[in-house]
Amino acid sequence: MTDVRVRDVMARKIVYLPVATTLDEAARAMRDADIGDVVVTDGSSLFGMLTDRDIVIRAVAENRDARQTTIGSVTSREIVMIEQNSTAAEAATLMRERAIRRILVCDTDRQLVGIVSLGDLAMRTGRATAFSEVGETTAGR
Repeated sequence: MTDVRVRDVMARKIVYLPVATTLDEAARAMRDADIGDVVVTDGSSLFGMLTDRDIVIRAVAENRDARQTTIGSVTSREIVMIEQNSTAAEAATLMRERAIRRILVCDTDRQLVGIVSLGDLAMRTGRATAFSEVGETTAGR
C-alpha cells in the first residue's frame, strides 16, 4: 500500500455547487453525476463539502424541507486536503485522525484535482480489511 498514491485511487470528478443551492437540487446533482459528495462554494471561495450522509443526518432526519433548505446550512465546513502524491496509507491515517471518510485532493499548487474516499482506498488498493479501523472510527461522520 505504500506505493499506491492518492492520485491513483482518487475520483477525478468534482462537482461544485454554491451555498444557496437547495438540498433537493444537490441530491439530484449527486444522483446525476453518480457521486456521494459535492464541493460547496461561497462565491469564489471554498465553503466546505456536502455528502449524501450530511443530507440524511442533518436534513432528512431533522425533517427539514429539501426544497427550502440550502446546502450551506448542512455542509461540513471542515476542509481537509491531501496532496495527490501522498500515499494511500497517509490518506488512511489522515482519515482516521480526523474521523472523516472523504478528503479533498490537491496538486502542489493547492488546486483541487479530486476527492478520495475511504471506499476508494479500500476498493482500489484491494485492502478492505486494512481500512476497517478507519470505517469504525468514522461511523459517526
